Amino acid sequence: MHLNQDTVPNKALQTKKIFSPTEGSVISIKMLASAEMKEHLTKTPAMLFGIIGEVIFENEKGIKETIGAGDYVEIEANVKHWLVAITDCNLILIK
Repeated sequence: MHLNQDTVPNKALQTKKIFSPTEGSVISIKMLASAEMKEHLTKTPAMLFGIIGEVIFENEKGIKETIGAGDYVEIEANVKHWLVAITDCNLILIK
């Protein structure tokens, strides 16, 4: 399998659950360059891992990090956060 399998060409932002453990989830996120994932919350702590490309992660606490291949960021529960893709990218979200 490949992270880009079953994705829609030229769609700016796509998510797909790729694993359903007993608790939580693992989600693949694909973003085209300049795509934005608008401000949102998670009810549980999460980790976001960069697989391909680069994305900017920001949150309401003033954290701003560039996530590239091999980088990760911890996402706090109930803290507003958002993403902006610098390049086409693939990410994995675990929560």
